Amino acid sequence: MIKATMRLIFTDLDGSLLDHHSYSFAPAESLLIELESLGVPVIPITSKTAAELLTLREQLCNRHPFIVENGAAIYIPRDYFARQPDNSVLENNFWVLRNAPRRNHWQQLLAAIADDFKAEFNSFDSIYRTSGAAGIAALTGLEPQAAELANQREHSEPVHWLGSAERRLVFIDRLQKAGATVLQGGRFLNIGGATDKGVAMLQLRDLYLRDADQSHCATLAIGDSNNDLAMLEQASSALIIKSDHHSFPTLTRSDNCYFSDQLGPYGWVEGVSQWLQQTLGINIKSDQKES
Repeated sequence: MIKATMRLIFTDLDGSLLDHHSYSFAPAESLLIELESLGVPVIPITSKTAAELLTLREQLCNRHPFIVENGAAIYIPRDYFARQPDNSVLENNFWVLRNAPRRNHWQQLLAAIADDFKAEFNSFDSIYRTSGAAGIAALTGLEPQAAELANQREHSEPVHWLGSAERRLVFIDRLQKAGATVLQGGRFLNIGGATDKGVAMLQLRDLYLRDADQSHCATLAIGDSNNDLAMLEQASSALIIKSDHHSFPTLTRSDNCYFSDQLGPYGWVEGVSQWLQQTLGINIKSDQKES
């Protein structure tokens, strides 16, 4: 018997599935339910923390694995696959694969160069120590409780750059020479290890393939910014969500690419619906448009 092609969706959150301003995913709710009924896992892959995802996946009614801090760690619900992945550890009913050093490593690196960049950047850690969760909430637009979760990072340190564009390049160069990977997200520079969303996506994809005893699956990567480029380049198909903050990230590929006309979760619905129609012949009806 020929097995049906497995399909996986790996999605960025802020500015993609979640509205950049309100963090709402309401326009995508009905499509998320439809995807679940079709057996197409929607896998968050984000710069957010595990603490944030544990709360959000309940709101999303999502039971699937998730990837946090730009690929630094993969969380797989216990017994989701037939056997525990190699090199994973069991923590709070999740099999966890960790791909990067812990947060304090990056905090120490930032502290070592702080005197050379006085008043030019703030880190989540420095904001939290000065102003608590309220300080992070003011910067991100998150509610204080959500800001508390956003600060529970395990493998990276977000930085809010305050200096000039020229000095920003010098700052990034210093960090890279010290061994950090610096990724530009929607709002922040994320300082962490030599991981990215593309590597982690392929790690998890291979676990799905092993579990299903298959050699191929169709993957759709969804994102809106430069820190999504690695997964957008490596997935079978790429959906790039339009942003009102920046232009589309530049891809080297041109095949199987979708560019949304709408923003955030509206663009998410638009692009995923097109992908489903072209790959499965399923026509998803959606009358929702941006207001």
